[in-house]
Amino acid sequence: MSNFVVSGTPHVRSKESIQSIMRDVIIALVPASVMGIFYFGLKALILMVAAIVSAVFFEWLYQKLLKKPITISDLSAVVTGLLLAMNLPAAAPVWVAVVGSAFAIIFAKQLFGGLGQNFINPALAGRAFLLASYPTEMTSWTSAGNFGVDAIAVATPLSTLKIGAMPNATLTDVLIGRVGGCLGETCAIALIIGGIYLLAKHIISWKIPVIYIATVFVLTALIGRDGLRVPFYEIFAGGLMLGAFFMATDYASSPVTAKGQVIFALGCGLLTTLIRIFGGYPEGVSYSILIMNLTVPLIERFTEPTIFGALPKVKEAKKA
Repeated sequence: MSNFVVSGTPHVRSKESIQSIMRDVIIALVPASVMGIFYFGLKALILMVAAIVSAVFFEWLYQKLLKKPITISDLSAVVTGLLLAMNLPAAAPVWVAVVGSAFAIIFAKQLFGGLGQNFINPALAGRAFLLASYPTEMTSWTSAGNFGVDAIAVATPLSTLKIGAMPNATLTDVLIGRVGGCLGETCAIALIIGGIYLLAKHIISWKIPVIYIATVFVLTALIGRDGLRVPFYEIFAGGLMLGAFFMATDYASSPVTAKGQVIFALGCGLLTTLIRIFGGYPEGVSYSILIMNLTVPLIERFTEPTIFGALPKVKEAKKA
């Protein structure tokens, strides 16, 4: 008689690990990172390195001081640091990247139990903290291709739309990244390439990014900003591509159910559009995702699938 090993469910095995998933996310961010460095120069690379090194250091320090297992090898801190850097303007001082990484890792991730226990996206939480604390440093935009001492201050395409005027940048400029903005959000093509890579590797599902982007496209086409209905600018400019593919899809802070992901994406799209058009801020991706992160437990409660073979609660109560 052969011996059988009895163990708890589930029995499905996968070759994927946290480290391999995070490595794929880093690979997907390479095109946008390269374009950010190409357009904004050495300062962009310095900010990326500072944010990544700071994120890894603060995760190690927190876990070391509290005598917890050191998990920096899973690359999640690297992803958080890189995503935070993607959300910084090229003109931001290096200390902004360090402070943002510290907040993201300690207050938005580790204090809630570490990876998988955070209920909001750490990188977006870090960006929101920086924007509220240091608005000048976080909204000083320079034009792509003009960096160093000769950097030229410019308005982003969404800032121009906010005042009811058409951007000087063409749609081609927006697609290839020849506009002002954060390091990793200017080149829409690079972000789409990274998103397609994640989809092809089955790291993310198509539901959240596609529905999120489509919702913003449809709503801005219907509503517009002061009569300007330019949905292609709305989806390719700003942080929508970065947020939809890389941050709204965060495993820990997004729904796991199919219906829940649809609701989550629709909510992100609706909030982004409302903030952009009716709010005082030209961009709304970060706050939209963070707000919807807070609704995930409620969404999953109402979209949780019925366990196969389980009796309805009403019938179970009657039997009791």
